[in-house]
Amino acid sequence: MANAVSEPDKKPQKKRFFAFLTQTEIPIAVYLAIFSTMAVLWIFQTIHEELTLGLFTELLGAAFTLFIIDTLLVRAKTHRWQVVRKHVDYLIGRNVNRLRDGLVTRVFGFDPAIDSSLSEVEMNQVIRRQRGELLNFLEQMTEAELLQGADESSLFSEEFYDYFNERAGDLWDIINMKYSEYMAPELVSVLIRLHTQMKDVCGHVRQYRKAQRFPQYQSHYQQVGRMGMSVSLLAVIAMLNQLKNEGYSEAASLAGEFAEPVA
Repeated sequence: MANAVSEPDKKPQKKRFFAFLTQTEIPIAVYLAIFSTMAVLWIFQTIHEELTLGLFTELLGAAFTLFIIDTLLVRAKTHRWQVVRKHVDYLIGRNVNRLRDGLVTRVFGFDPAIDSSLSEVEMNQVIRRQRGELLNFLEQMTEAELLQGADESSLFSEEFYDYFNERAGDLWDIINMKYSEYMAPELVSVLIRLHTQMKDVCGHVRQYRKAQRFPQYQSHYQQVGRMGMSVSLLAVIAMLNQLKNEGYSEAASLAGEFAEPVA
């Protein structure tokens, strides 16, 4: 049949319809109320045809007006997001990259093997690659194994607490920024979970350091701090690797460097 819609064509139409439902700025209940009233008026038009048809026409016009306004709002919203998206992604990537670098350097004593004959740009690329390999290796460890390779004096220091707490604050600022509502829900979910685990890391540092205030319970507080830290730190590493694999790990540009994957 010439007018029949083929099966492949139905799916894009369904996708467009559901995309409209998810992007609309006007509550779906408003549309439902209008069309439900129109249906009732159409059914009872025999009672007072002129009145019901007049109201039906008014409601149809109102629905059309709302649809046009809604479409313009969605387009404006999409345009605003397209303008700032690149910069927001870069901001997230820079924060993730700094956190990845700070974590392996401060806690795991990351000391890359670098060929001095390489240029600065090439050295930077080697460092990123080796850092990525280390973080991937750490992610495969068990919770007990993870802390065995960590510098405990640095991990549970006041300096590390301040550093991690500041990085968590930077992440929270991104989550609460004006344009976060445009981000993919999956990305926001990862960022929130990462922030939560980072704050937990800070809490475990505080727990460990209670041993200084209560020396008679030193063993207890330090062990509790270690046990909690192993769980939260492993979760942080896993999410940092996930974000990097999704393209959110951006190093600061160097003169003469071309865009390429970073660790």
